[in-house]
Amino acid sequence: MSLERIMMNSATLAVTRPDALRLKTLLDSEFVIAIGGERTHLSEFKQRLERATVVESQDMMPDVITMNSTIRLLDLDLNEVDTYTLVYPEEACIAEGKLSILSPLGTMIFGCRVGESVTCHVLGHQNRKRVEKITFQPERIGAFNL
Repeated sequence: MSLERIMMNSATLAVTRPDALRLKTLLDSEFVIAIGGERTHLSEFKQRLERATVVESQDMMPDVITMNSTIRLLDLDLNEVDTYTLVYPEEACIAEGKLSILSPLGTMIFGCRVGESVTCHVLGHQNRKRVEKITFQPERIGAFNL
């Protein structure tokens, strides 16, 4: 089955082999346990990863959010656009627009395509976001080991 066909089913997550290995290791790590690994969004993300289709980096679709992708997200309630780079926790700095993959929003947008919307629940509030644009995706330029 082609990656395009897999991606047509929005319930199926396509993830590159390097991202899959590193994320599974991260989710099983002492770090996640220390920050509260029983958080619902992390459990749901781990389940999504377990069901994901693993692809080679060079085969990833160019409109899919992968690790180290820079994206523009539209807040559907405030009509504001924010730009983030999806990073591993040790690189996260929201003031610099570096969003941790372990944040509720990070786990929700990973694997989304341009035009898709997500609803993220944070501190009792619902935040609705739509992926407007991927301004950088490492796989597009052959940077497979970022």
